[in-house]
Amino acid sequence: MNTIEFKPIGYIHSPFKGQKGTPIQPKRDKGTKGYIEILPEYKDALSDLDGFSHIILLYHLHLSKDYSLKVVPYLDNVQRGLFATRAPRRPNPIGLSVVRLDKIEGTTIHISNFDILDGTPLLDIKPYVPHFDDPVDIKIGWLTGKSFKAKETDADGRFEDTD
Repeated sequence: MNTIEFKPIGYIHSPFKGQKGTPIQPKRDKGTKGYIEILPEYKDALSDLDGFSHIILLYHLHLSKDYSLKVVPYLDNVQRGLFATRAPRRPNPIGLSVVRLDKIEGTTIHISNFDILDGTPLLDIKPYVPHFDDPVDIKIGWLTGKSFKAKETDADGRFEDTD
């Protein structure tokens, strides 16, 4: 197998230290504030990003240690194929989140409405563009008919207990 290597362009900082208390998805977050510290050599790449309200973050799920090909997702009680879920424990632990971009100060990007653990290595940033990113004719597979009320979260959509 070929080895693919990535190096971080920065690190995400948040109040979320572990799975407990972390929102399930960015949309479930209620305005949590955090920031991204971009490494100095990538400062020029931030030009013009401040005109976007939302950005797509690609990051390494650095605390994910193993995976299973079948998982029981939080919105279900039936085992599903890993690739039909958003479970964080994956063969290539890569996360993707659309977050609100609040402001940029130097190499610091202030963000809100996110679901990312503190210290997460950031791999890439892309602007969120609804004209390009919002698909049409959407089907949601096994999620059809689900209420989207997470069974393992508190009222703010955060995990209450995973132990």
